Amino acid sequence: MKLLFLHGAPAAGKLTVAKALLRIVPGRLMDNHAAIDLALTIFDFGAPGFWELVHDVRRSAIDAAAEHRVPLLVTTFCYAEPDDREHFRQIEEIVQRRSGELLPVFLHCSREEALRRVGNPDRVARGKITSGEHLIREFDRYDLTAVPRPHCLKLDTGMNPAEVTAQEIVRRFGLNA
Repeated sequence: MKLLFLHGAPAAGKLTVAKALLRIVPGRLMDNHAAIDLALTIFDFGAPGFWELVHDVRRSAIDAAAEHRVPLLVTTFCYAEPDDREHFRQIEEIVQRRSGELLPVFLHCSREEALRRVGNPDRVARGKITSGEHLIREFDRYDLTAVPRPHCLKLDTGMNPAEVTAQEIVRRFGLNA
């Protein structure tokens, strides 16, 4: 299994790029919000137990995909350093244990571009951050950066359409249709 780990700040274009990529190559999508939405059926956002469940669901899903040899799993994630370092290490360990390949991709754009995107109607429908004020608080509160791996591909989503960014990921990692 190849795990394409698309990460970046809210409104960086992770889900948009993931969908564009999966129109080019076959694979499965595990959006960041799938685990969050599940946890919200049991807990209030951020309540004790909430993030533990989110992380357990993510790890379990990645492990199941690797165990059953899903050829390509694309996942989206808002990685914050150092808060998510251990969680990323656990994901990396699952992929290595299952003889998979982890392909980290950091998607970023300017703060101005993220603020322009944050009000998009599709974000409202998915229960994502839709307020510029909330987005700025997230930028100020967390170090939303690339995972600390030398082979992490870093792409500016403000420079190209999602389809071009997706094609660059396919080219870089040799993902063939």
